[in-house]
Amino acid sequence: MSPSQKTELEAAAFRRLVSHLQTHTEVQNIELMIAGDFCRNCLAKWYAAAAQENGVELDYEQAREIIYGMPYSEWKTKFQTEATPEQLAAYDAKRKD
Repeated sequence: MSPSQKTELEAAAFRRLVSHLQTHTEVQNIELMIAGDFCRNCLAKWYAAAAQENGVELDYEQAREIIYGMPYSEWKTKFQTEATPEQLAAYDAKRKD
């Protein structure tokens, strides 16, 4: 596999992951953090950092809009729920590991 083919495959997999997360709005960020130690906001931070590393002007809010498929404030209003005490406890326990 050539380096450009590898990059294309990685980009396709990333687009699929973003699309999957945009489709599955019922999955909360805290659940992603508990299970996988990353969330949509993490992806947006990584995306913005990659842009900066490559000389592309893109701030965190713009990156979040790309990842969420809409402005974060809109996504939060439409889909974000309050974390349960159990979720917060699991998140806190994970962060202590």
